[in-house]
Amino acid sequence: MSTSYTKKAFLIGHDERVTYGDAYLPNTERFPLVVFSHGFNGYKDHYGQTAAFLAEHGIAGVTFTFCGSGKGEPSGFGTTNMTLFSECEDLSAVMDYAKKISGFNGKLYLFGASHGGTVSAMTAERRGEEITGMALLYPALCIPDNWNDRFKTEEEIPESLEFLGVPLGKNYFISCRKLDLYQKMGEFIKPVLLFHGTEDKMVPLRYSIRAKDAYPNARLVVYEGEGHGFSEKGMHDMEERLLGFVKNNC
Repeated sequence: MSTSYTKKAFLIGHDERVTYGDAYLPNTERFPLVVFSHGFNGYKDHYGQTAAFLAEHGIAGVTFTFCGSGKGEPSGFGTTNMTLFSECEDLSAVMDYAKKISGFNGKLYLFGASHGGTVSAMTAERRGEEITGMALLYPALCIPDNWNDRFKTEEEIPESLEFLGVPLGKNYFISCRKLDLYQKMGEFIKPVLLFHGTEDKMVPLRYSIRAKDAYPNARLVVYEGEGHGFSEKGMHDMEERLLGFVKNNC
């Protein structure tokens, strides 16, 4: 049964920068909450439709834009300052905000897509006790492999490099050099739901298969023929499964 919801804009000052976001709050007394992390060069609205869908079913959604995530991002934090670790700081600040929302029932979920999926996985490693469950949409767990294959030594890394239209700074690549995203996955014992397509050319399916095996309580939904960015049909199915995932673990 659908319910109405309220959309509320917010901003958070933290770590000498500002993160902008929207809270989709169901008009119910108590509710679980999902924090959405978008992909590379993304924006808070990219999963606004999914957050609204959940809010219509009594689950709050919080979307936000990572600082330095792209050229149009409003925080003023340069893309050349952004790293996976700075985005973890952004997500942590949003989690702290979300936990104080009136009506929040203590059940906090992370949803991360692509680059945001990697950030969500890294944050769950640090703050696992506060998280009820996590959903990852084609998480870009290939990031360390990709850049370490390209730059064999730290000396090869340039001061800046444009990737998919976004200038990245040297620290982004240096911070990936010794990053093992799978090393501590086994310590996150909460439920994990992974979504990945068989035709994903950006992040091969094998990275999610490995994550499914590394997490103690994980399930992987494989979408035949879907790539890095699902079709409307694939997104609808993903949203329905996400809704069930949250409801079943409340």
